Amino acid sequence: MRIDKDHFRGCLLGGAVGDAKGYGVREGGKQLISDNTQLSIFSVDAMIWADTRAKRKGVYAYLPCIFYSYQKWYYTQTGGLADKDYDFILSGEILENEELFARRGEGVTSLNALGSSIKNSYGTIENRINDLDRTGCVIRTAPMGLYFANNPGMAFRIGCESAALTHGHTQAIMSAGYMSALIACLAQGKSLNESAGEALQKLDEGELTDPLPGELIRRAISLAGSGTRPRKAIESIGEGWIAPETAAIATYLAFRYENDFEAAIDAATDFYGNTDSVAPAVGNIVGCIVGSLEIPPEWILDLELAGLIYHGSDLLLEAVKDNA
Repeated sequence: MRIDKDHFRGCLLGGAVGDAKGYGVREGGKQLISDNTQLSIFSVDAMIWADTRAKRKGVYAYLPCIFYSYQKWYYTQTGGLADKDYDFILSGEILENEELFARRGEGVTSLNALGSSIKNSYGTIENRINDLDRTGCVIRTAPMGLYFANNPGMAFRIGCESAALTHGHTQAIMSAGYMSALIACLAQGKSLNESAGEALQKLDEGELTDPLPGELIRRAISLAGSGTRPRKAIESIGEGWIAPETAAIATYLAFRYENDFEAAIDAATDFYGNTDSVAPAVGNIVGCIVGSLEIPPEWILDLELAGLIYHGSDLLLEAVKDNA
């Protein structure tokens, strides 16, 4: 089992470290995170909010909590609310972290979707908000995977539904579900091969049907065992600019460097393509496998908001153990 502090921290810190390396900006002695990790932090906020609400009221409302947590992120990035009736979100403790108000990366797809989601209406799998397939919805799903470590099926479902809040393309929604289910399976202590196989099964059996995510991920797994050089292998998968390519490249690099976090991140930031998105996805996967103690300490020491990420991973772990 990887349901412990070391591996939960490894997953979220790994993603943040990968994000910081891919983003490549230093300021004030810190390696800065991008909007990818910001949204991952707000995903943690959402799952803890939903869990606390359920314990108090007996009703689970995962998707509304995710939506309103992402509206908090929208507020930090724009200084405004998408709808004046969303002002209740401003009392959240997470908004006391001033660093989260820094504008990082573009995040245009998510910002536009959240900004147009008014009157408590938001994108769903049934009612798509757009037809965009960018990568942001994949990278922010690791906290859902950890929270549903005991239920990969729910991890897949909530990963898909959370993606649909901002990304309406079937490929993006399916890729996010895969990533969430993969993390859930890894947290259970399954091998990477078993975890990827189970996540692919969820993908194949899901209500959405687009062949590309599954095809790319299976190609990635095959390439990892072929001896093909990493850059050449990645080139045959894609450049990581769309969600299924990011999920597949991250899977390839995780298989290629399963027990070497540093090598995995180095490779994720050394190819022609969207390293900003691939590196955090690889960091989530390999970090969950090896744990936080295998991440170079100096990388964590230099990481912006590392303390908040530690805290969030521990809260997720506590919730999972309470619900076991």
